[in-house]
Amino acid sequence: MIKGNFIDNLPKVYGIYTGGFLAFIIIMAIAEQMGMSAKVIGICFVAFTVAIYAIIGWLSRTAQADAYYVAGRQVPTVFNGMATAADWMSGASFVAMAGGIYFKGYGYMALLVGWTGGYVLVASLLAPYLRKFGCYTVPDFIGTRYGGNLARLLAVIVLTVASFTYVTAQINATGTIASVALDIPFQYAVYVGLVSILLCSMLGGMRGVTWTQVAQYIVLIIAYLLPVFWISNKIGAGFFPHFMLADEVARIGELEAQYGFVANSKENLAMVPKGLAGITKAHSAVNATPWAFISLALAMMMGTASLPHVMMRYFTTPSVKAARKSVGWSLFFIFLLYSSAPMLATLSKLSLMDPSLPTGIIGKSIADVQAIDWYQNWNQANLMFISDFNGNGTVELNEFFMGGKAVVLATPEIAGLPYVISGLVAAGGMAAAMSTADGLILAIANALSHDLYYKIIDPKAETAKRLVVARVLLVVIGFAGATIAAMEIQGILGSVIWAFDFAMSGLFFPLVLGVWWKRANREGAIAGMALGLISGAGYLIWVRNGGSGFLGITQLTFGIFGSAVSLVAMVVVSLITSEPNAATQKMVDEVRVPSGRTILGKQ
Repeated sequence: MIKGNFIDNLPKVYGIYTGGFLAFIIIMAIAEQMGMSAKVIGICFVAFTVAIYAIIGWLSRTAQADAYYVAGRQVPTVFNGMATAADWMSGASFVAMAGGIYFKGYGYMALLVGWTGGYVLVASLLAPYLRKFGCYTVPDFIGTRYGGNLARLLAVIVLTVASFTYVTAQINATGTIASVALDIPFQYAVYVGLVSILLCSMLGGMRGVTWTQVAQYIVLIIAYLLPVFWISNKIGAGFFPHFMLADEVARIGELEAQYGFVANSKENLAMVPKGLAGITKAHSAVNATPWAFISLALAMMMGTASLPHVMMRYFTTPSVKAARKSVGWSLFFIFLLYSSAPMLATLSKLSLMDPSLPTGIIGKSIADVQAIDWYQNWNQANLMFISDFNGNGTVELNEFFMGGKAVVLATPEIAGLPYVISGLVAAGGMAAAMSTADGLILAIANALSHDLYYKIIDPKAETAKRLVVARVLLVVIGFAGATIAAMEIQGILGSVIWAFDFAMSGLFFPLVLGVWWKRANREGAIAGMALGLISGAGYLIWVRNGGSGFLGITQLTFGIFGSAVSLVAMVVVSLITSEPNAATQKMVDEVRVPSGRTILGKQ
């Protein structure tokens, strides 16, 4: 029996939860040995974990604004770090990151560098100071720092564009996993994922999302690391494979040379289903030049420091000092997964390519490979495909194709691990996508309900009415995101990268200069947000429609263009218009002091 304050008992509560989850894995492993089918195991893993999250969401329900918007500002640093890591390690990180590295080469590690390095900017430039400000949302800071409803409204617009782009990718990931685990069409599975997401966030708001995300982090990190260590030991890459990455990459290079690696022809690629890529190492624009790598990393760093759902996590800590410590814990928990993504991509490719391994398929009969259970499962899900381009009846290096989002999910089966591990990975992927989607939908709904409805439309609205509006918005935004995700307009990883670019185009410099430049004023912030977002979006549309771009800025890094326009517009307009009043400048000075009372009181 657990007695006393819930916050004080968090280590015990989540220790029991972790033990229970490990016991569930063991039970499923025993059930598999006794003949339980793979489909039932997959359903059990997804259903069990989603049910746990829903229970946490129900138990965390609240009717208090402070608890709903910022979890009562009482989340301890370690647990906030875990919740932030879960919020951060989205379906893109869990499902699509290894796939991006697998198909696009190690140039895609620019994403890992940028996403991790972004937390340095968060810790040094923003998180402690926004926590000292005492706001509920990012537009709350913008609206109060610069003054006026227009600045607040523009911040809401940028937040909505960036977060909605991001949330469609997460619902896409939940739909992919649910469609495979539950054996239902993707177009329906996205709505199953949506219901799961809303169960966690609708009643408890930030409080419910926080405690759910801690539980989700435990699931996703176990689900990601266990297959990596197991496969590594199975194929002889060592107990701790991260230190052997260079050797394994060299082995892949040797195999490519042995198989006479050549790029797939345009004629061959025209026959490949949409969304699939070859097993061979692609030479993407990310790998083309050092600037391509640096610019992508830079865009992801600035985008990280601009994304509202990331900033919101640091509004929940008890103090400014706790917010700074929480960033450090976030980095630690994120590192555990990010350091493993390149290794998983490498192990997956080796499992398929190496003829000395029983899982290798290159050179084997196409008929034999097509008869393998894992191939049939993923082929039916439209995520694997073999075509005998060379007409010799055997699988050549350029004849096996796989969807990028299948790499993490399919690798345990390909490597011959018990199916219970595949079920675990599916549960981990759902946890990763759900945790981020929870934070994103909540960020949009909170901004619209608090900053648009309460601060602009109806300042006299009672707390109960505000929370009803927030919950209705959660459903509407989630349904819209699921509908867009079902259209599969863009892949998971591409949508996520765009979200970072949108966020940095409109919010990075208004946030940073709002803390560090007292001369920044309302007119400058309005110009920076409006012109930054418009120019960034315009550049993306131009490049997507065949424009050549310039200075090496691509559709993956258009935020560099947008944020540059934002900076110039903000500085120029601020300097040619009146400086902020004395009270505002004094407020900015106070924000930078790491102790003392928060700037804003209860809202």
